[in-house]
Amino acid sequence: MAAKAGDDPDSLMALATVFCLRNLRKTMCYQGLRNRLLLRSDIFLPSEICDKLVNTYVELVHTDSYFEPEESFFQLFADPRSTRLTRVQLRENLVLDRDLEAIRKQDLIELSLTCCHSLTPRSLKTLTCFRETLVSLCLFGCSQIFCKKVGPPLACNEDSEEEEEEDRSASWRVLDLDFSFQGFNRLRLLNLAGLPEAVNAERLLKPLRSITSLDLSNVNLQGAAFLSQWRDRLASLVLYNVELSEELLCTILELVNLRHLDISREGRKSTKFQMSRKILTAVVQRLVHLVSLDISGLVMLDNCTVPHFEEAMGRPSTEPSKSSIIPFQELKRPLQFLGLYDTTLCNVTHIPAYKVTGSKNEDQVLNAIEAYTEFRPELAHRAINQLFDIARIQHCSQLLRALQLVIAALKCHKFDKSVQVTGSAALFYLTNTDYRSDQSVRLRRDVIQVVLNGMEQYQEVTVQRNCCLTLCNFSIPEELEFQYSRVNQLLLKILEPARQDESIQRIAVHLCNALVCQVDNHHKEAVGKMGFVKCDQVMEFSWSALWNITDETPDNCQMFLNCRGMSLFLDCLKEFPDKQELHRNMLGLLGNVAEVRALRPQLLTPQFITVFSNLLESKADGIEVSYNACGVLSHIMFDGPEAWAMDEPRRDAVMDRMWDAIQSWDVCSRRNINYRSFEPILRLLPQGIAPVSQHWATWALFNLVSVYPGKYCPLLIKEGGIHLLEKVLELESSHPETKDMARKVMEQCENFKEDPMETNNGPEVNYGQRG
Repeated sequence: MAAKAGDDPDSLMALATVFCLRNLRKTMCYQGLRNRLLLRSDIFLPSEICDKLVNTYVELVHTDSYFEPEESFFQLFADPRSTRLTRVQLRENLVLDRDLEAIRKQDLIELSLTCCHSLTPRSLKTLTCFRETLVSLCLFGCSQIFCKKVGPPLACNEDSEEEEEEDRSASWRVLDLDFSFQGFNRLRLLNLAGLPEAVNAERLLKPLRSITSLDLSNVNLQGAAFLSQWRDRLASLVLYNVELSEELLCTILELVNLRHLDISREGRKSTKFQMSRKILTAVVQRLVHLVSLDISGLVMLDNCTVPHFEEAMGRPSTEPSKSSIIPFQELKRPLQFLGLYDTTLCNVTHIPAYKVTGSKNEDQVLNAIEAYTEFRPELAHRAINQLFDIARIQHCSQLLRALQLVIAALKCHKFDKSVQVTGSAALFYLTNTDYRSDQSVRLRRDVIQVVLNGMEQYQEVTVQRNCCLTLCNFSIPEELEFQYSRVNQLLLKILEPARQDESIQRIAVHLCNALVCQVDNHHKEAVGKMGFVKCDQVMEFSWSALWNITDETPDNCQMFLNCRGMSLFLDCLKEFPDKQELHRNMLGLLGNVAEVRALRPQLLTPQFITVFSNLLESKADGIEVSYNACGVLSHIMFDGPEAWAMDEPRRDAVMDRMWDAIQSWDVCSRRNINYRSFEPILRLLPQGIAPVSQHWATWALFNLVSVYPGKYCPLLIKEGGIHLLEKVLELESSHPETKDMARKVMEQCENFKEDPMETNNGPEVNYGQRG
């Protein structure tokens, strides 16, 4: 059988690396003094293994909430005689100054520091330790590294950890202007994106003679002439969100060996520059070695394109001679990459490039997500939003690639809310039934992991809803068992009081129910220990939801009984004897069941009748529990004495207790209930089989039309209740008290028709549907 998309197994190297990192003390380390992690003396690790260990460690800390960081992890790589590091990628706030200092003796060739906001100028000094070997350096988003943090004078303290804490808590910042790239003679690739405005890029970069790739995205260039010092060497120049000027463009055109040029913007509204046919032609003519060009987000003048009626006939072509973009007709060969995202040019027919970013079609959108995810989340989230529309409205034809790109974006930008919102929404549509058959187990597990990451990181309603809905696309509990404990804990958080809106809690209740319905006792016990059984808020909401979904729905009532609902009812009564709202919700649901004649025999057992009879005396939640219990019994009594196939409790004894309960209620009681129809109550009126049932029904109507006339008088009149009350008056079997109450109901409705102005209809809390 052919493997499904995304089912390639992990390499043995990858599996062994993760195992070692999760079991450091059992594999390569031991516990030293003060719980410090130390490398075993008989261990020697080459660079291929050390690089993999460090980079995988960073990935696990960033994406796996169950992975515990080790405070002294980087100290394991302090001695190059036992460990060798050459290529290291560090990101986010995981990395502190002391971590970089720990590896300062290593001969690093590549060092990537991405958004490491906790680093200070101390790390700039550490960088100089690598100056003789470093070939590639990325300081993307590490602006704090150039700022000294100063605050009120503090007592001298030589402890480095306390000093680091002092650095992070200081109030004021000043630029550190002492650092220089002097001596970094081997450095070829440099990323300084986000360099603080006050840092002089020209002065900082002047010592570097051999740069071939330079990224100055989001840097305020005070001048551009200094770039010409690399005119014969520079192969890649990235100036994303750098304001283009005539001086800068002239300098760029001198860099004749450029193979990759990026002069794109975040959006057209953020720049005054306009790309003309003349400028684009000059780029193509002068930079003849270009294979990659990004002009996304630039305003394009209309004279750049061929008129639509003059475009070459036939299918879209990458041949430069057929290009719909006039300046590109002079290309000697198609570009490998062309960034046209958020430009009008992406919509033309013939584009001479093999990979194009844009918004015209699925391929362009996926290319945009791929190209911009790592360093431009502000563009990636817009492209993911467009993918969301494609998956929702059209059809995603590159499912594997789409899923892998969205997963990568969510992993990379765990702390970016906009990416999490759009990414989780896209995953919902990319994992639904239409696409499911094409997805492997591993791919779907990757989806579940990033969804749970989002739920942990963001309590915001949109992210939580998107993530919960996406989980509903999976087979539960089977596909969630590998993260069973984690899922349950997250759902419990959602179900905490005052945490989420009701729609999310409904989804969470559905997921909780699915998770515990078909698992073994081991899982059920684990869930119980987490707090599901004792989470009374969960119970209340679950029974409230069941009350609603069984309302006038016999099939759902049958399903409730089939799923051992009555046993659960008894368990909840025993486990939560004092939870008034829970009792009300449970009895409300059982009232729905009792309304279904075919199901009532299942309630006619000595055990259940005894429980209902005892609840008649309950004072919980005002009259609600007693009222609902009496409602259940009223429908049972309506089936007549022949249906009462038990010796104890006796039917007449239960009816006496019902009369006593009704007599004890205050007819002016305000209600926590919402009737949409009186039909189940009205059917109990014109009958003499069970006068107590008739009395309960009449009392219910009198209470509701008295307390809420504006809502219930019209409903009673509309459903023919007045005619049925007249029949109550005609029946000899009706008790005098019942007849007296029936007259009062009719008078109340008559008075309402004459004076419909409502004077006694305060706020109503809609906790459930009909009782």
